[in-house]
Amino acid sequence: MTTATVVFALLLYAAALLGAAGLAWRIRDYARTPAPLKIPTTPAPTSTGGVVLRMLREVTLFESLFKANLWIWLFGWMFHVSLALVLARHLRYFTEPVWFWVVWIQPFGLYAGLAMAAGLAGLWARRFLVERIRYISTPSDHLMLALLLGIALSGLSMKFLDHTDIIAVKAYALGLIFFDWQPLPAHLGLYVHLFLVALLMGIFPYSKLLHAPGVFFSPGRNQADNPRERRHLAPWAAELDKAKL
Repeated sequence: MTTATVVFALLLYAAALLGAAGLAWRIRDYARTPAPLKIPTTPAPTSTGGVVLRMLREVTLFESLFKANLWIWLFGWMFHVSLALVLARHLRYFTEPVWFWVVWIQPFGLYAGLAMAAGLAGLWARRFLVERIRYISTPSDHLMLALLLGIALSGLSMKFLDHTDIIAVKAYALGLIFFDWQPLPAHLGLYVHLFLVALLMGIFPYSKLLHAPGVFFSPGRNQADNPRERRHLAPWAAELDKAKL
Protein backbone atom coordinates (compact mmCIF):
# COMPACT_ATOMS: atom_id res chain seq x y z
CA MET A 1 0.00 0.00 0.00
CA THR A 2 1.50 3.29 -1.11
CA THR A 3 1.99 6.38 1.02
CA ALA A 4 -0.44 8.31 -1.20
CA THR A 5 -3.12 5.68 -0.60
CA VAL A 6 -2.88 6.08 3.17
CA VAL A 7 -2.46 9.87 3.18
CA PHE A 8 -5.47 10.53 0.95
CA ALA A 9 -7.61 7.98 2.78
CA LEU A 10 -6.94 9.69 6.10
CA LEU A 11 -7.36 13.13 4.52
CA LEU A 12 -10.73 12.26 2.99
CA TYR A 13 -11.99 10.63 6.21
CA ALA A 14 -10.96 13.69 8.23
CA ALA A 15 -12.54 16.08 5.72
CA ALA A 16 -15.79 14.09 5.68
CA LEU A 17 -16.00 14.04 9.49
CA LEU A 18 -15.13 17.72 9.79
CA GLY A 19 -17.62 18.67 7.09
CA ALA A 20 -20.46 16.52 8.46
CA ALA A 21 -19.93 17.70 12.04
CA GLY A 22 -19.73 21.34 10.97
CA LEU A 23 -22.80 21.05 8.78
CA ALA A 24 -24.83 19.45 11.57
CA TRP A 25 -23.72 22.16 14.01
CA ARG A 26 -24.56 24.99 11.62
CA ILE A 27 -27.99 23.55 10.75
CA ARG A 28 -28.73 23.13 14.46
CA ASP A 29 -27.66 26.73 15.00
CA TYR A 30 -29.90 27.94 12.16
CA ALA A 31 -32.85 25.95 13.49
CA ARG A 32 -32.45 27.40 17.00
CA THR A 33 -32.07 31.03 15.87
CA PRO A 34 -35.27 32.87 16.89
CA ALA A 35 -37.39 34.69 14.32
CA PRO A 36 -39.28 37.19 16.50
CA LEU A 37 -40.84 39.09 13.60
CA LYS A 38 -42.99 38.19 10.64
CA ILE A 39 -40.74 39.37 7.79
CA PRO A 40 -41.45 37.45 4.56
CA THR A 41 -40.07 39.07 1.44
CA THR A 42 -43.10 40.39 -0.41
CA PRO A 43 -44.96 39.60 -2.54
CA ALA A 44 -45.17 36.43 -0.48
CA PRO A 45 -47.59 33.48 -0.35
CA THR A 46 -50.22 33.48 2.37
CA SER A 47 -50.35 29.72 2.98
CA THR A 48 -47.96 26.91 3.90
CA GLY A 49 -48.47 25.30 0.51
CA GLY A 50 -47.57 28.56 -1.17
CA VAL A 51 -44.37 28.77 0.89
CA VAL A 52 -43.41 25.24 -0.18
CA LEU A 53 -43.92 26.13 -3.84
CA ARG A 54 -41.96 29.33 -3.39
CA MET A 55 -39.05 27.50 -1.80
CA LEU A 56 -39.16 24.90 -4.57
CA ARG A 57 -38.91 27.62 -7.22
CA GLU A 58 -36.15 29.32 -5.27
CA VAL A 59 -33.89 26.28 -4.91
CA THR A 60 -34.47 24.92 -8.43
CA LEU A 61 -34.92 28.03 -10.57
CA PHE A 62 -33.31 30.74 -8.40
CA GLU A 63 -36.44 32.85 -8.84
CA SER A 64 -35.36 35.88 -6.80
CA LEU A 65 -31.96 36.02 -8.52
CA PHE A 66 -33.66 35.80 -11.91
CA LYS A 67 -35.75 38.86 -11.05
CA ALA A 68 -32.75 40.73 -9.68
CA ASN A 69 -30.03 40.17 -12.29
CA LEU A 70 -30.25 38.00 -15.41
CA TRP A 71 -26.51 37.72 -16.01
CA ILE A 72 -25.70 36.60 -12.48
CA TRP A 73 -28.68 34.24 -12.61
CA LEU A 74 -27.41 32.71 -15.87
CA PHE A 75 -23.93 31.96 -14.58
CA GLY A 76 -25.16 30.94 -11.11
CA TRP A 77 -27.88 28.64 -12.39
CA MET A 78 -25.50 27.14 -14.96
CA PHE A 79 -22.97 26.37 -12.24
CA HIS A 80 -25.40 24.88 -9.73
CA VAL A 81 -27.29 22.69 -12.21
CA SER A 82 -24.03 21.50 -13.75
CA LEU A 83 -22.62 20.74 -10.30
CA ALA A 84 -25.68 18.62 -9.50
CA LEU A 85 -25.20 16.62 -12.71
CA VAL A 86 -21.47 16.23 -12.10
CA LEU A 87 -22.07 14.94 -8.56
CA ALA A 88 -24.72 12.53 -9.86
CA ARG A 89 -22.29 11.31 -12.53
CA HIS A 90 -19.67 10.62 -9.85
CA LEU A 91 -22.03 8.17 -8.14
CA ARG A 92 -20.68 5.54 -10.52
CA TYR A 93 -17.54 5.46 -8.39
CA PHE A 94 -19.47 4.68 -5.21
CA THR A 95 -22.07 2.15 -6.40
CA GLU A 96 -21.77 -1.42 -7.61
CA PRO A 97 -23.71 -2.24 -9.68
CA VAL A 98 -24.13 1.27 -11.01
CA TRP A 99 -27.73 2.49 -10.90
CA PHE A 100 -29.40 2.64 -14.31
CA TRP A 101 -30.11 6.36 -14.17
CA VAL A 102 -26.47 7.09 -13.27
CA VAL A 103 -25.43 5.18 -16.40
CA TRP A 104 -27.96 7.15 -18.45
CA ILE A 105 -26.70 10.59 -17.38
CA GLN A 106 -22.99 9.89 -17.96
CA PRO A 107 -22.75 11.84 -21.28
CA PHE A 108 -24.76 14.73 -19.81
CA GLY A 109 -22.57 14.80 -16.72
CA LEU A 110 -19.47 15.09 -18.88
CA TYR A 111 -20.74 18.17 -20.70
CA ALA A 112 -21.99 19.50 -17.36
CA GLY A 113 -18.37 19.62 -16.22
CA LEU A 114 -17.59 22.05 -19.03
CA ALA A 115 -20.68 24.13 -18.22
CA MET A 116 -19.73 24.13 -14.54
CA ALA A 117 -16.29 25.57 -15.33
CA ALA A 118 -17.86 28.16 -17.65
CA GLY A 119 -20.37 29.21 -14.99
CA LEU A 120 -17.64 29.59 -12.37
CA ALA A 121 -15.49 31.58 -14.78
CA GLY A 122 -18.41 33.95 -15.41
CA LEU A 123 -19.12 34.37 -11.70
CA TRP A 124 -15.44 35.04 -11.00
CA ALA A 125 -15.10 37.46 -13.92
CA ARG A 126 -17.93 39.59 -12.58
CA ARG A 127 -15.99 40.12 -9.37
CA PHE A 128 -13.29 41.80 -11.44
CA LEU A 129 -15.31 43.49 -14.17
CA VAL A 130 -18.30 44.92 -12.26
CA GLU A 131 -17.09 47.83 -10.14
CA ARG A 132 -19.66 47.59 -7.34
CA ILE A 133 -19.10 43.82 -7.06
CA ARG A 134 -15.34 44.27 -7.12
CA TYR A 135 -15.63 46.80 -4.27
CA ILE A 136 -17.45 44.40 -1.92
CA SER A 137 -15.52 41.24 -2.89
CA THR A 138 -13.27 39.83 -0.18
CA PRO A 139 -10.29 37.46 -0.49
CA SER A 140 -12.48 34.58 0.69
CA ASP A 141 -14.87 35.20 -2.22
CA HIS A 142 -12.03 34.82 -4.70
CA LEU A 143 -10.55 31.83 -2.88
CA MET A 144 -13.86 29.95 -2.89
CA LEU A 145 -14.30 30.50 -6.62
CA ALA A 146 -10.67 29.53 -7.26
CA LEU A 147 -11.15 26.34 -5.23
CA LEU A 148 -14.32 25.35 -7.09
CA LEU A 149 -12.79 26.17 -10.47
CA GLY A 150 -9.68 24.19 -9.55
CA ILE A 151 -11.83 21.15 -8.76
CA ALA A 152 -13.65 21.48 -12.08
CA LEU A 153 -10.51 21.97 -14.18
CA SER A 154 -8.53 19.21 -12.48
CA GLY A 155 -11.43 16.82 -13.05
CA LEU A 156 -11.78 17.81 -16.70
CA SER A 157 -8.03 17.46 -17.23
CA MET A 158 -8.23 13.77 -16.32
CA LYS A 159 -10.87 13.31 -19.01
CA PHE A 160 -9.43 15.34 -21.86
CA LEU A 161 -5.69 15.73 -21.20
CA ASP A 162 -4.12 13.11 -18.97
CA HIS A 163 -6.28 10.05 -18.32
CA THR A 164 -6.15 8.06 -15.10
CA ASP A 165 -7.20 4.51 -14.29
CA ILE A 166 -10.89 5.01 -13.44
CA ILE A 167 -11.34 1.34 -12.56
CA ALA A 168 -8.66 1.66 -9.89
CA VAL A 169 -10.19 4.96 -8.75
CA LYS A 170 -13.55 3.24 -8.30
CA ALA A 171 -11.93 0.39 -6.37
CA TYR A 172 -10.29 2.98 -4.12
CA ALA A 173 -13.57 4.85 -3.58
CA LEU A 174 -15.48 1.68 -2.72
CA GLY A 175 -12.63 0.63 -0.44
CA LEU A 176 -12.98 3.86 1.51
CA ILE A 177 -16.70 3.22 1.99
CA PHE A 178 -16.25 -0.35 3.21
CA PHE A 179 -12.95 0.29 5.05
CA ASP A 180 -11.11 -2.03 2.67
CA TRP A 181 -8.43 0.27 1.30
CA GLN A 182 -7.29 -0.32 -2.27
CA PRO A 183 -4.25 1.23 -4.00
CA LEU A 184 -4.74 4.77 -5.25
CA PRO A 185 -3.44 5.28 -8.82
CA ALA A 186 -0.26 7.33 -9.02
CA HIS A 187 -1.51 10.35 -10.94
CA LEU A 188 -0.69 13.99 -10.20
CA GLY A 189 -3.98 15.32 -11.58
CA LEU A 190 -5.92 12.88 -9.41
CA TYR A 191 -3.92 13.90 -6.34
CA VAL A 192 -4.70 17.57 -6.99
CA HIS A 193 -8.38 16.82 -7.59
CA LEU A 194 -8.79 14.77 -4.41
CA PHE A 195 -6.89 17.29 -2.30
CA LEU A 196 -9.09 20.16 -3.49
CA VAL A 197 -12.25 18.09 -2.94
CA ALA A 198 -11.14 17.23 0.60
CA LEU A 199 -10.37 20.90 1.25
CA LEU A 200 -13.83 21.91 0.05
CA MET A 201 -15.51 19.24 2.19
CA GLY A 202 -13.67 20.43 5.27
CA ILE A 203 -14.31 24.16 4.91
CA PHE A 204 -17.81 24.03 3.42
CA PRO A 205 -19.73 24.42 6.73
CA TYR A 206 -17.59 27.39 7.74
CA SER A 207 -17.75 29.37 4.49
CA LYS A 208 -20.23 31.46 2.50
CA LEU A 209 -21.03 28.33 0.50
CA LEU A 210 -23.32 27.31 3.36
CA HIS A 211 -26.14 29.25 1.71
CA ALA A 212 -27.10 25.84 0.26
CA PRO A 213 -28.94 24.67 3.42
CA GLY A 214 -29.19 28.18 4.86
CA VAL A 215 -31.85 29.28 2.38
CA PHE A 216 -34.35 26.91 4.01
CA PHE A 217 -33.98 28.77 7.31
CA SER A 218 -34.34 32.28 5.90
CA PRO A 219 -37.42 33.92 7.48
CA GLY A 220 -37.77 36.08 4.40
CA ARG A 221 -38.38 32.92 2.39
CA ASN A 222 -39.90 30.34 4.75
CA GLN A 223 -42.63 32.51 6.32
CA ALA A 224 -46.16 32.93 5.01
CA ASP A 225 -47.53 36.45 4.72
CA ASN A 226 -50.44 35.90 7.13
CA PRO A 227 -49.90 38.20 10.15
CA ARG A 228 -53.58 39.22 10.16
CA GLU A 229 -54.84 35.65 10.22
CA ARG A 230 -52.29 34.19 12.60
CA ARG A 231 -50.21 35.90 15.25
CA HIS A 232 -46.50 35.19 14.91
CA LEU A 233 -45.06 34.42 18.33
CA ALA A 234 -41.49 33.28 18.84
CA PRO A 235 -41.04 30.48 21.44
CA TRP A 236 -39.14 32.72 23.85
CA ALA A 237 -41.85 35.39 23.55
CA ALA A 238 -44.52 32.78 24.32
CA GLU A 239 -42.63 31.83 27.48
CA LEU A 240 -42.58 35.49 28.55
CA ASP A 241 -46.33 35.74 28.00
CA LYS A 242 -46.89 32.68 30.18
CA ALA A 243 -44.65 34.11 32.89
CA LYS A 244 -46.67 37.33 32.96
CA LEU A 245 -49.84 35.34 33.47
